[in-house]
Amino acid sequence: MAQKRSFIRDTEIENIIRGYATPLFQTAGLQPSAVNIYLINDDTLNAFVAGGQKLFINTGLLMRSTSSSQIIGVIAHETGHMAGGHLSKIPGAIEDATAHTILSYILGGAAAVGGRPDVGAAIIAGGQSIGQRSFLQFSRTQETAADQAAVRLLDGTQQSTIGLLKFMEVLEGQELLTSNLQDPYVRTHPLSADRIQFLRNHVANSAYTNVPANPEFEAQHARMKAKLIAFTRPFNQTMRAYPETDKSVAARYARAVALYRKPDTKAALDVIDGLVRDYPDDGYFHELKGQILFEAGRSKESIPAYQRAIELLPGSPLILTDLARAQIAAEDPALLQPAIENLRHSVGLENDRPFAWRQLAIAYGRSNLMGETSHALAQEALLQGRYVDAIGQGERALKLLKPGSPDYLRSQDIIALAQNRQKKEAAQRR
Repeated sequence: MAQKRSFIRDTEIENIIRGYATPLFQTAGLQPSAVNIYLINDDTLNAFVAGGQKLFINTGLLMRSTSSSQIIGVIAHETGHMAGGHLSKIPGAIEDATAHTILSYILGGAAAVGGRPDVGAAIIAGGQSIGQRSFLQFSRTQETAADQAAVRLLDGTQQSTIGLLKFMEVLEGQELLTSNLQDPYVRTHPLSADRIQFLRNHVANSAYTNVPANPEFEAQHARMKAKLIAFTRPFNQTMRAYPETDKSVAARYARAVALYRKPDTKAALDVIDGLVRDYPDDGYFHELKGQILFEAGRSKESIPAYQRAIELLPGSPLILTDLARAQIAAEDPALLQPAIENLRHSVGLENDRPFAWRQLAIAYGRSNLMGETSHALAQEALLQGRYVDAIGQGERALKLLKPGSPDYLRSQDIIALAQNRQKKEAAQRR
């Protein structure tokens, strides 16, 4: 119960989950772009919604699933909670909370907003001990309503309900266990024989029961599992799961990651180069090659791989940040302006990543743009909850930036936000 938890970030996995979820969100009448999806680095089986339209999925659920349809079924159920407004009916629910605030509730401690994209699944927030919170726990009535919504959504997207049923059958019987032996999903989503029977009845009668899983979704699922296992499991365990005799794309991908983490850079590059050769238009393979080279201290060599990844996956903020980081680390003055442009593009797409703002501050500093440096540091400090530093850097930025410029105006906003949050925290301590 005192295990550490964290968010992880990975462009490929996030895009896969988003691809599974978008048709369900649309069918439920939700705006897909308004739903934030977060991955929690946790081996236990769980998924939940909190803080309005925020969907959280444990990596344990992804790795223990046996098909894309199981994950899609869980997403359909959680979408039912969102569309049904169940969160607003739970005492203590926090509708306007940020993901990081919610994580602090889940973990029983403050979640620091940070960022280090030094692995493909990059940890960006840490925690202390996990605690059960009432606003994450649904009633049996709400669970039944979410199940009913889930089967409507799956039928509406012409997908089978078998995956959701199989997921629930995995959990069947856990309510007889003591709470410390149960998967968290059971504790936050009360299970019952009636719920299981409802899903079995639907499977028996739905016109879409025998619709096979989307082959593309299944291929993505295999890659996602392979990537997660390789990044989170010991080398020998990954190699047992994906031996050399397995020539599938997912297995080759897993071995490339495992060898990179070992570390055996030469062997990892041999494997990823083979994947790049066979699938030259797969941006994620180019991204991993850039990562392997960068982590091996070969920053300048990693840049072409990251650039190719961005060409194939335009508008990917995490990869843009990785490219910029490599450009900065190359220590070539000619690469500082491209790094700044990539970072500004990245924070324009996602402005809540302190790591990206820190990298932007470094690039500005090396370019002798001290007002912009202070502005970026103020952004970083605000996101990390360091309000005194945010105010100090914001005030310094105002002295150095051109009055009325976008960064000048944003620095004023940062100061005001930091001051307001200081007052709120002071009031809460009284």
